[in-house]
Amino acid sequence: MSAVLTIDGAQGEGGGQILRSSLALSMVTGRPVRIERIRAGRKKSGLMRQHLTAVRAAQRVSSAHVTGDAIGSAEVTFEPGPVEGGDFQFSIGTAGSTTLVLQAILPALVLAERPSTVVLEGGTHNPFAPPFDFLARTFLPVLSRMGPSVVATLERPGFFPAGGGRIRVEVEPVSRLRPVSLEQRGDIVRRAATATVANLSPSIADRELKMVARKLNWPPKHLEVRELRDTPGPGNILTIDVESTSVCEVFTGFGELRRPAEDVANQAIRQCRDYLKSEAPVGEYLADQLLLPMAIAGSGSFRTTRLTRHATTHIDLIRMFLDCRVETDETKRGDVFVGVC
Repeated sequence: MSAVLTIDGAQGEGGGQILRSSLALSMVTGRPVRIERIRAGRKKSGLMRQHLTAVRAAQRVSSAHVTGDAIGSAEVTFEPGPVEGGDFQFSIGTAGSTTLVLQAILPALVLAERPSTVVLEGGTHNPFAPPFDFLARTFLPVLSRMGPSVVATLERPGFFPAGGGRIRVEVEPVSRLRPVSLEQRGDIVRRAATATVANLSPSIADRELKMVARKLNWPPKHLEVRELRDTPGPGNILTIDVESTSVCEVFTGFGELRRPAEDVANQAIRQCRDYLKSEAPVGEYLADQLLLPMAIAGSGSFRTTRLTRHATTHIDLIRMFLDCRVETDETKRGDVFVGVC
């Protein structure tokens, strides 16, 4: 067995991504890990319910030997076995993010021996986590270009804080990921803004879309109100899609109690405007998500609007597991070139 690799969970941004990516890379490489000082950079450190679900999901997917898998634990050891694929179901039990739990196991499942179906229950639209819309329309289409077929279905929305959502992910794996290059945006072929309200007045959505129409100068044909009545609790999200010939980027604003609809709209509008000012095809959140599969593929490149602290932490972690170089270079346009080789 390989020597145990010790990961400092307080490094870089010091959050749950270090745990999730360490689990993913451990399963892909077969290298056991010990993650210490888990989430030390957060107000409540240690494993929360969402992170514990990620650990136990990774354990089941890879038949791993695990210690420290308990709420509040600051240290976990993880010794993976083979990843074969199959049918899995995991429930967070809170409004914790289903898309973040998926992050921990998807890299291993796309390289598994056989197809997988994963059902995840919890939050599907959470502040500070990629919403289902970003997963389905932005990240997974790019991942599928690398060889595997990964299709996500929203079976029931679950908004924070009620949760209660469910997503289903179907994975057709490959033996090896193909490199991709995303360096040119190309023409914009679709624009859409969708204001979704769950068990709330549609007037909230109308106000959000009025802001989009005014500030982005988009005509009504690009705007849509979506009303949901079958969710466990109330919720509101505004998504703005900008699809080019290269990639579809999704920008979001999340409704919160006593937060004006106009503020929700402005959150998404600011992200969209910043992206459109640049010529880079990859937004900052997609950049973070692409690093791990590109590194596993051993090659690839993209241009992004900027690298977040999450992304730079990810790069440092990748270098600990994989024998590859991740090079970054700020271009004359002000965006950032990222190359994996």
